[in-house]
Amino acid sequence: MADSTGFLKYERKLPPRRPVDLRLLDWKDVYLSRKNGEDEVFPLADVREQAARCMDCGIPFCHHGCPLGNLIPEWNDLARRDDWSEAIERLHATNNFPEFTGKLCPAPCEGSCVLNLQESPVTIKQIEWEIIDQAFQRDLVTPRPAQERTGKKVAVVGSGPAGLAAAQQLTRAGHDVTVYERADRIGGLLRYGIPEFKMEKAVLDRRLDQMRAEGTRFVTGVEVGGPADGDLSVEQLREEFDAVVLAGGATVGRDLPAPGRELTGIHLAMEYLPFGNRQALGELDEPPITATGKHVVIIGGGDTGADCLGTAHRQGALSVTQLEIMPAPPDRRDHGSNPWPTYPMIMRVSSAHEEGGERLYAVNTERFLGHEDGPAHGHVRALLLHEVERVEGRFQKIEGTEQELPAELVLLAMGFTGAQREGLVDTLGVEVDQRGNVARDGEFMSTVPGVFVAGDMGRGQSLIVWAIAEGRAAAAAADSWLTGDSMLPRPITPTAVALR
Repeated sequence: MADSTGFLKYERKLPPRRPVDLRLLDWKDVYLSRKNGEDEVFPLADVREQAARCMDCGIPFCHHGCPLGNLIPEWNDLARRDDWSEAIERLHATNNFPEFTGKLCPAPCEGSCVLNLQESPVTIKQIEWEIIDQAFQRDLVTPRPAQERTGKKVAVVGSGPAGLAAAQQLTRAGHDVTVYERADRIGGLLRYGIPEFKMEKAVLDRRLDQMRAEGTRFVTGVEVGGPADGDLSVEQLREEFDAVVLAGGATVGRDLPAPGRELTGIHLAMEYLPFGNRQALGELDEPPITATGKHVVIIGGGDTGADCLGTAHRQGALSVTQLEIMPAPPDRRDHGSNPWPTYPMIMRVSSAHEEGGERLYAVNTERFLGHEDGPAHGHVRALLLHEVERVEGRFQKIEGTEQELPAELVLLAMGFTGAQREGLVDTLGVEVDQRGNVARDGEFMSTVPGVFVAGDMGRGQSLIVWAIAEGRAAAAAADSWLTGDSMLPRPITPTAVALR
């Protein structure tokens, strides 16, 4: 087991972020990196000390918190012992892309760590990132092509984390896998939704190189079931492939139909963020939607809102305000209503929040106000807000709390309502449930035989760790359907998903 007294000897410690005034000048990762010769920033010895804090509990509740079932105590101890080769084997046994989760996952495993009873959990997420980063540096991540081919052809629609996980598993099982992506580059939200300062795209590209070497084929700029010339029709899809995995995500953004919504300058977050990513990658000099020199209001207090916040800072916004209809969460866990080992619902400060901006809680947008004349006629100029309180489960306006908030750019980051119906879903004929997700059975199969569903498209808006877990599970189900049996791991089932 790990150092049995490590949790007593070492305090929780994380690597430092770059100074705010410096990181706002570029789009690079917010964390300092040893790759730049800054060994004193967070020495490898410090990482090993943090791994030694793992208690190797009799019942590791971190497993309960992780949808992938990561073998956390095992690879913590291997990291402590400087055995990076074995550590990456344990990590890859359950997670195809620990570099993605190590950067982007909110770490429910840490919320259920036994040490979080004292609000000082093991730095599981950071150790995970260190293991995969050391593995790439030491050339321990190599292509693993299948030893035998099945002759079966599988199409994966969507190249986000669920689609990529399904594709890699199915390719390694010996099938001929083609991934279709309607954007111009592979990655889905990993490419154009997640800002560069949260995960540099070089991290994605090095994994895609491995997948190509294993035999996965990627096709970009093609919408399956789309109307344009060059798109792939549903008839072609069913004729050319023996099985299909739908992993297109929950792409329908939640709108806010308040009076004045028709004004220009109001956009869904996913209309805005891709332009920011293209700007960060040098593909755009002047994005068509930008925060430069504007008062920006972000409606929605979650991760997508924080991504918009950091992007607006780097574009040079005059001010940024983030609105949330819920009351401000507490600084510490309420063990009565939010007991361990459930995920702690507490106030979180992301790197973007460190950089500036204001957060307003328990407020609602009553209407959007626009310029009525002049060159800016028809463009948003402010929001009319009011405070709210919850009465019998419903939000009610607190009279006399109205205020105007200047806004020249409004970004709606209130989540997503389900899969896009037009095109593939409707044409393919798969059923959709009441929540707007593609329905599937206990084997991840839709109502159309041979068509499987993974990730947000079937689960609804969720975490990257769930997307990877579902991609792996759907791949195992598809492999079994194609061959009669499967050696691929089956970490979860839709029934288990519903119970968690």
